[in-house]
Amino acid sequence: MVAQSHSTSQAPGPPTRQRLRALLPNLKLGNWPPGPLNGITDVTGVLTHTTTLQPSSNPSINTGVTVILPHRDWFGHAVYANMFRFNGSGEMTGSHWLHETGLLHSPIVLTNSFSVGEAYRGVYDYAIKHHSDRDGSVGWFLLPVVAETFDGYLNDMTTFAVTPNHVVQGIQDASANLTAEGCAGGGTGMLCQGFKGGTGTSSRVVPGLGLPKADGTVPEQDYTVGVLVQANYGRLRDFRVAGVPVGSIIMQQREKEGESDALKQQAEYDAAKDKKDGSIVVILATDAPLHPTQLERLAKRATVGLARVGGYGHNPSGDLFLAFSTANKIPVQTVTAGGKRIDPFQARALGISVLDDQSINAVFEAAADATEEAIYNAICMAQTTTGHKGMKVDAIDLQQLKSIMERYT
Repeated sequence: MVAQSHSTSQAPGPPTRQRLRALLPNLKLGNWPPGPLNGITDVTGVLTHTTTLQPSSNPSINTGVTVILPHRDWFGHAVYANMFRFNGSGEMTGSHWLHETGLLHSPIVLTNSFSVGEAYRGVYDYAIKHHSDRDGSVGWFLLPVVAETFDGYLNDMTTFAVTPNHVVQGIQDASANLTAEGCAGGGTGMLCQGFKGGTGTSSRVVPGLGLPKADGTVPEQDYTVGVLVQANYGRLRDFRVAGVPVGSIIMQQREKEGESDALKQQAEYDAAKDKKDGSIVVILATDAPLHPTQLERLAKRATVGLARVGGYGHNPSGDLFLAFSTANKIPVQTVTAGGKRIDPFQARALGISVLDDQSINAVFEAAADATEEAIYNAICMAQTTTGHKGMKVDAIDLQQLKSIMERYT
């Protein structure tokens, strides 16, 4: 099977696909500017990689894997993290440990619902290869974090196309380049708001203050919030862009112009959503020094961005949001891996920094705004796909979207 492996630039495809900000450069999207890449890798240290599986020999396979590393030394040093479950009809492994300790020391892997096991195994395969003792044994503690959304409408999930090696390769090749979007990685076979969906990313930079210096001065310091989504939820009727009811306008245009093919596809799409709405996984990264309770609060703000676009968190939808901060690195594996180096019965203090909760509003806004734009980018960058059993889902018509938005804004 041929896999398209991306750690750089955007997913391959027609050059006509554009991110929303490129399509509508004058559109206001929130209160804060994006980072240089407008993606999750604007957060220093965060690395990503996507593997896209769409072999020409089998058009029924449309799936893949997205790997996110909180930083390169994720095995030896954890970062603070937490999650929020908006609706729980989905899987995110390792979530109990996140709630228990507030520590993330695993890659985050996003894939399809039937490939959680292979992805989980892939994290262990990588860890065994790189962190085994000299005699080949292991004595460390690791709970991989793997999240999924269902791509069975366009992908034949019974082929189990994703393998553990795809995850191993993704961890090895992860980079700080802009994550591939649209039909890329774990989002390859996903649908969103009546169109082809998938992987999307965005970021925001907010002003802040650092720790006081010895002379009493407080330096200015910007903080970045980056978001990556795997978007696979929603219906056309609910789709909004910056407050404009784009979905209902498109539906009206289709009815008026008698677009039979589009109306038939829309009816098939809605029928599939009646059975299982789909899901969205949102990963939020920041270099702002947040402790686990603050990170759970940050993850909750992804709900605001999702709601703006048209998500409701329906009963069969798995809407799982995880947030982590790269500001504090917490040593782990110091009792188990490589022999005991600290006494687990002698309490030991660590020096960390955290934001003042009274000053956190801009960070919350950044999380909501970046989530909203990441979903737009997932939709705008996706390409029309014909997949399993000949099912077809069109990409959004960018020129139609541009025309609607220019009329209303």
